Amino acid sequence: MAHALRADPLMARLTDGDFSNLLAFRVALRRFLRWSEAQAAGAGLTPTQHQLLLSIRGHPDTRGPTMSDVANYLLVRHHSAVELVDRAEAAGLLERRPDPDDHRLVRLVLTPTGSDKVSSLSRLHVEELRRLAPLLEAFAGLPEL
Repeated sequence: MAHALRADPLMARLTDGDFSNLLAFRVALRRFLRWSEAQAAGAGLTPTQHQLLLSIRGHPDTRGPTMSDVANYLLVRHHSAVELVDRAEAAGLLERRPDPDDHRLVRLVLTPTGSDKVSSLSRLHVEELRRLAPLLEAFAGLPEL
């Protein structure tokens, strides 16, 4: 498979600088994820709980996401999402509410505690992403492959 990549004529368009920028981005991304995990722990959350709260707060439907929505956001199976929601609900971070239009569905909404935690963490994350923005700008001139 690596041989197929080397033989790809489009790869010839990438410069040494492009590879350096890709490396810098990958390193920054991994550091950001580690940093994010530490911030979640500092707020008393696991990284997955943080992602769960963000998936609820960031969901575009004001009624809240369904369990399937959350499973899709977190890239987990439905039963794993249910277990995560059970633990977060027990911790007072979210509530389940029946969908007013479709009683087969349950919607997830943040409690004030969950909302406060995800808001605080999100402010920190936006600041950190702004700091990392110059790394992303290095890719603006990359050729389309």
